Amino acid sequence: MHPRRPDGFDGLGYRGGARDEQGFGGAFPARSFSSGSELGHWVTTPPDIPGSRNLHWGEKSPPFGVPSASTPHEVPAEEPFPGTGGGGGGGVQGQSSEQLNRFAGFGIGLASLFTENVLAHPCIVLRRQCQVNYHARHYHLTPFTVINIMYSFNKTQGPRALWKGMGSTFIVQGVTLGAEGIISEFTPLPREVSHKWSPKQIGEHLLLKSLTYIIAMPFYSASLIETVQSEIIRDNTGILECIKEGIGRVIGLGVPHSKRLLPLLSLVFPTVLHGVLHYIISSIVQKFVLLILKRKTYNSHLVENTSPVQNMLDAYFPELIANFAASLCSDVILYPLETVLHRLHIQGTRTIIDNTDLGYEVLPINTQYEGMRDCINTIRQEEGVLGFYKGFGAVIIQYTLHAAVLQITKIIYSTLLQNSV
Repeated sequence: MHPRRPDGFDGLGYRGGARDEQGFGGAFPARSFSSGSELGHWVTTPPDIPGSRNLHWGEKSPPFGVPSASTPHEVPAEEPFPGTGGGGGGGVQGQSSEQLNRFAGFGIGLASLFTENVLAHPCIVLRRQCQVNYHARHYHLTPFTVINIMYSFNKTQGPRALWKGMGSTFIVQGVTLGAEGIISEFTPLPREVSHKWSPKQIGEHLLLKSLTYIIAMPFYSASLIETVQSEIIRDNTGILECIKEGIGRVIGLGVPHSKRLLPLLSLVFPTVLHGVLHYIISSIVQKFVLLILKRKTYNSHLVENTSPVQNMLDAYFPELIANFAASLCSDVILYPLETVLHRLHIQGTRTIIDNTDLGYEVLPINTQYEGMRDCINTIRQEEGVLGFYKGFGAVIIQYTLHAAVLQITKIIYSTLLQNSV
């Protein structure tokens, strides 16, 4: 149980920006002033930045290279920004390029978030339905069978069959982030791990993550039910139904459940184990991939002079690629544990799922696992080792789409930057 996207490179000791901030020291040469009045005019707080003068009330910022009314014309001309053409137009061009750079970087991050949480949701729905369907004879280990069954669901039930429960997944992410922030505020448990980490600090940080997963666990169960419940028999539930069901699961009220429903205390260990392992694997892979990409970029800059377009690409895409690799590795490695976790959460909830063998009809969930160990042994005996990987073809489709979106945004970004340079 975790947000699809991992906690932004702050796990297990990594903390850094996407690029080094360029100071003002190399951009503005020192001036010599002949009189005290001239010095008094130019010394301001904050430092005088060309193109963004310190203004009085009602004044407008003049473009770079155009003297303002209060600026004496005999002031020595300033040197242009490094890498510009040497005039006022170069500064304006540099500013527009910087604005385009920031806008494109925001667009790339937004495209990545859209892919992870919206475009990939049909894959998540089918993947979870296959994981909890112990009746299934077809395991859907390849993307070809997954595409076929997706088409059947869309044909018989409409597009809503593949997008159900998307609002509840956002609620679970919000509850997770909110709980983590509140716990870190009122306890000494660190939300981030510094570079000078210690085993005690890492232990406290993982304890914070564990408490967060425990708080979000009932809402995760409610969200799981919404994503696997068949659209044929499902009522039109509101977006806040996930919160209502989660609270009802804690206090024992709400929709009646069967006697096979596992208590929340029995779900704590597998839930926390999956969440913490997912976070650790994601953080390690993120840091490792990011170090490799930064070293590769640094070596390429030493060998040959790279273009400004490539420099801007190197500022954003290493983080996105590292995030992509971290999510992929953690999902693939922990897929069997996720299958066990979802079966334990769904047991006894009287959930009706779609038949993933035929693409139509519905099936009840009537499992009787006594716990995590019994679930693992039963799957291995009755469904084989591949039973832990039911629906794995949906993971292949999900990350293929993610990689395609990253490549397309990179091409668009390169084109925009080349046109602006």
